[in-house]
Amino acid sequence: MNVGTTPGRSFVEPWNGRSHVADLDGPVHWAEFGEPSDLRPIVFVHGLGGSHLNWAMAAGGLSVDRRSFALDLRGFGMTPGGWWNSTIQWNARLLGRFIDEVVEEPVVLIGNSMGGMVSVLHAHHSPDSVAGLVLVDPALPLPRRRPDLEVAAQFLTYATPVLGELYLRVTRARLSPEQSVRRIFNLCFAEPSRADPVMLSMAEELAAARLAMPGVEVAFMATARSILATLALPSAYWSKMKAIEAPVLLIHGEADRVVSIDSARTAAELNPTWHTVFLTDIGHTPQLEVPDVFVEIVAEWLSTRDSLDR
Repeated sequence: MNVGTTPGRSFVEPWNGRSHVADLDGPVHWAEFGEPSDLRPIVFVHGLGGSHLNWAMAAGGLSVDRRSFALDLRGFGMTPGGWWNSTIQWNARLLGRFIDEVVEEPVVLIGNSMGGMVSVLHAHHSPDSVAGLVLVDPALPLPRRRPDLEVAAQFLTYATPVLGELYLRVTRARLSPEQSVRRIFNLCFAEPSRADPVMLSMAEELAAARLAMPGVEVAFMATARSILATLALPSAYWSKMKAIEAPVLLIHGEADRVVSIDSARTAAELNPTWHTVFLTDIGHTPQLEVPDVFVEIVAEWLSTRDSLDR
């Protein structure tokens, strides 16, 4: 496996991050923070439509005494993907290879939304590589009550062949990178005014860079449909969660429009050994909306788990 620095723009420089590319059956982009220590390294896993950049502010705080990595899954950030290798299942395999070949030791996984699902699948398949798991507003089966109508309509569009790809192409053509980023932040934040200006600027630059990447819509749709297929079998997914051997911290925003707080409460009830924190008036991405609060919660949980030391 070859690992090198990323040519051109690094979007994590404001948070002292370093960008790299690894060859894992094709180029995989990832960012690195902190330095090796006696503590288990962290691997951050982003959500649908996200990237390594989603973790830059949190990584700065959590990498004071340990090394951390934030990778771009297939089809996202600066990692190219196609319809066949951008599914949840393929990205769970990619995560496993990244841990085995780049990090080379058991890690603390921190996954948001889709990244939480990818992390659950990996932890179920390869428990020896996961020393601890932090699920941040993870993708979960729908609650019994009616979901957010805008979000439900979007995923219904994604699930429809041809229409989903057309919708993404039209949206991408109509919206500027700045408008696209603002749209995502408005959906994922309970209070969009909390968005960090530097993060907004870097996210807009990354969105502009992705305009030159081929196959973005195809990869996105492959991922979205594989998420929906996994959630269509809730019993199997809940069973995989319940079987996780590593200690788990569940963090969920009570104002999350993408994954209902009711689903998170169900996850907590089904897994009473997990440590659970619900955040009032916070949306789908607490690591971006209230990074200082997020870092404090995760750092405290890590400090109380001696099993997370080497």
